[in-house]
Amino acid sequence: MWKRILNFIWRLIKTLALTGLLVLILPRIITAVYSWTRIYTVSAAPTERVAIVFGAGLTRDGYPTAILRDRVETAAQLYFAGKVQKLLMSGDNRFDNYNEPGAMSDYAVSLGVPENAIVLDYAGRRTYDTCYRAKAIFGLDSALLVTQAFHLPRALFLCNALGLQAAGVEANNIPYRKLSLVIWNVREQLATVGALWDVYIEKPLPVLGNPEPIFSKSS
Repeated sequence: MWKRILNFIWRLIKTLALTGLLVLILPRIITAVYSWTRIYTVSAAPTERVAIVFGAGLTRDGYPTAILRDRVETAAQLYFAGKVQKLLMSGDNRFDNYNEPGAMSDYAVSLGVPENAIVLDYAGRRTYDTCYRAKAIFGLDSALLVTQAFHLPRALFLCNALGLQAAGVEANNIPYRKLSLVIWNVREQLATVGALWDVYIEKPLPVLGNPEPIFSKSS
């Protein structure tokens, strides 16, 4: 009797563990396969009117982190290569002393990008919000997405699922520590599960507001 109960419990534990593993891994596989043919280098990227640059944190002094500078530098390369006309800098600005889009813009300008080629999204608090607002607030139907390889599959999946036709350009200008890459990829496992939940189940509304189209309908 007890042996049967213990065997049942053991089988249940294994089943739950396998289910949990699939829940974590399967979404990452789905987004990786989905994005496989949608990621480009700067030189091979298709021409679009706008490149969306995702925020990635600031230092204590308010400057872009190394990973964020990499994204801004890649976006600047796209601009100078004539691949895009505008850069949409999207990040968090919930607090007076934390202004991701402003810091991203300042860095882009220091690289030679003209201020009139930069648009700021102050409510891009997470990838879902950035993709949603790019279409709902800034009037985009398509764009290039600029971020690192570990983040691109989720970003591409989200933007396309929310009605924004997107291709990705990998920010890959500097080497990263292996430990950092491991941490970022582990985080992505969880974030990708959340992305599928947001798209298919919860469908949350980000912070919105009045439309601010980057281009007029006639342009």
